[in-house]
Amino acid sequence: MKQRGLGALADSMGIKLVELSAERAVATMPVAGNTQPIGILHGGAHVVLAESLGSFAANVHAHPWGYAVGIELNASHHASISEGVVTGTCTAVKLGKTLTTHEIKMTDESGRLLSTVRITNYLRAK
Repeated sequence: MKQRGLGALADSMGIKLVELSAERAVATMPVAGNTQPIGILHGGAHVVLAESLGSFAANVHAHPWGYAVGIELNASHHASISEGVVTGTCTAVKLGKTLTTHEIKMTDESGRLLSTVRITNYLRAK
């Protein structure tokens, strides 16, 4: 991770990695700069944060023999936010030999649930 970084999209969105393992990953993202025209956090920004966390965690699980590619993602948005910082907490649902599934919950600074995302990654050999 230190060699390749988080990636250009995550960098431009201000995503900061706080914790990373195959079982759990945590990152933050500012609302500012990631809003839709009406001033609330864009639903796609939730998904970028979630997919980044799920993919990072799946790649940790696959290392050193393989790498992860996303094959399915779904998101449910529960509440909106117009300022502050969002925290994404990614938890492994299943870490298999060929597939991983992670659930990512996005919360605001008070712990209010904003969205829930699930991602499945396929593990490929290098």
